[in-house]
Amino acid sequence: MTDEHALLVLGGGPAGFAAARGFRAEGGEGPVAIVTDEQRMPYERPPLTKELLRGESEESDLPLEDESWLEREHVELISGRAFALDIDGRTVVLAGGRELSYRSCVLAMGAEPLRLPVSGADHPAVRVLRSLDDLRELQHRLTEGTRVVVIGSGFIGCEIAASLKARGHSVALVTDEPAPNATRLGEEAGAVISRWLADDGVELHLGEPVTGIEHRGGQLIVCAANARVQGTVVVMAVGVRPRSELASLAGLECLDGAIPVDAGMRTQASALFAAGDVCIAENVAAARRLRVEHWDDALRHGEIAGRNAAGADEKWDGVPGFWSQIGERWLQFAAWGDGFDSSHFEERGDHGFAVHYRRGGKLVGVLTHEADEDYEAGREAISQHKYV
Repeated sequence: MTDEHALLVLGGGPAGFAAARGFRAEGGEGPVAIVTDEQRMPYERPPLTKELLRGESEESDLPLEDESWLEREHVELISGRAFALDIDGRTVVLAGGRELSYRSCVLAMGAEPLRLPVSGADHPAVRVLRSLDDLRELQHRLTEGTRVVVIGSGFIGCEIAASLKARGHSVALVTDEPAPNATRLGEEAGAVISRWLADDGVELHLGEPVTGIEHRGGQLIVCAANARVQGTVVVMAVGVRPRSELASLAGLECLDGAIPVDAGMRTQASALFAAGDVCIAENVAAARRLRVEHWDDALRHGEIAGRNAAGADEKWDGVPGFWSQIGERWLQFAAWGDGFDSSHFEERGDHGFAVHYRRGGKLVGVLTHEADEDYEAGREAISQHKYV
């Protein structure tokens, strides 16, 4: 017997939750279900690398809504993983054989963390951090005196390194970048973040591509071009890949591993939407497709998909952006996210700064620390300066 749904959401992250909420907010009627393989209410993920990792908050603070929300909004939470998608028949089969049908479906499976293709990367003490279960496993391995090696210097890697140091661990960060986040933010901003981490006591190994991980006597040794860095636990933070396999197997063409959608989060298939980290979406203001991995944008994607499934015609037109906390310091970043050819760094006050990024002479990004006015003005200016 097939369970029929007016809206079926595959994925229990921010995009999936926001899709169900948006559908109801737009007046969508009929059965709604969220399929999630985490067996818990959708929850906040940013704290996993920040206050929850530092021990400053509790798991009970994470849920986006309490379980009574499901009853109030008449939304079913189904624990499981989608195994097959029939686009023409509008059905989904879960692992175990349960079959669900839909009038509209939102693919919001998110992304999964990558591991470097080097020897030793699959050792049990080499961890990634994407979900609450990942955090629990990492915390289980962290005892007093545990030395941790973080591989990767993007926002997630820097947040993890600073948070682990704040909770009292010896931490080393190894990266192939010349400075943390230099590839994404430029050398000057990368140099500032490097000083922050060093001031906090994080041991930095910059410009060191990892070539392998050895296991000797209960210790792991991260081998790089010119360094061998020892630790009890290794955390990899080297990027993510969209969980688009279900869509690909169903016959959807993917672009660089992500599901292409228009500004209304519609895929090429009828009644099928995609939202969040799994998709590459048209942005009206940017006048092109963008691939983003930001919490707020995943919420917005999901809301748009859910409302449009209920009959609206909303479009994604905001400038992507997010906050990052590295130790006790906050960064705000807004950008189209597909590159720049020049950057201009300016100090603000005693500790603040603003960086403006341009491409073809047009503003495409802004990064600030303790410079809120620059951030707001920059974000508004970015939305008015298309790069086509």
